[in-house]
Amino acid sequence: MHVKRFDDAQPYEAPNHRGVVGLRLQGFEDGGPENQWIGLSQFLPGGGAGPDSTPFEKVYVVLEGEMTVLVNDAETVLKKYDSCTIAPNEVRSVENRSNHVCTMLVVIPYPPEAK
Repeated sequence: MHVKRFDDAQPYEAPNHRGVVGLRLQGFEDGGPENQWIGLSQFLPGGGAGPDSTPFEKVYVVLEGEMTVLVNDAETVLKKYDSCTIAPNEVRSVENRSNHVCTMLVVIPYPPEAK
């Protein structure tokens, strides 16, 4: 078992993100997960990401607040404990349109160059 305390989570910069602080909860470390890494993103009001895509799928889980996810001209609002999977190469944007911080768990496979 690999335990990492929240107090030990390190911030990271995510490309094409704004108004967000990301913390790496698991991954990219000795003894950590081998297939994916887990991030905790805290989006300020007006914060967001994209539009962009990745060659691998990712999962978003909203823990607090709400997040608007835009894919193919469709908008979906995720609220507390809602989740979605973004398919490989699917262009998406996320926007925190509320006046509250949105805390979101992100599960992403390692990029091929990281293996």
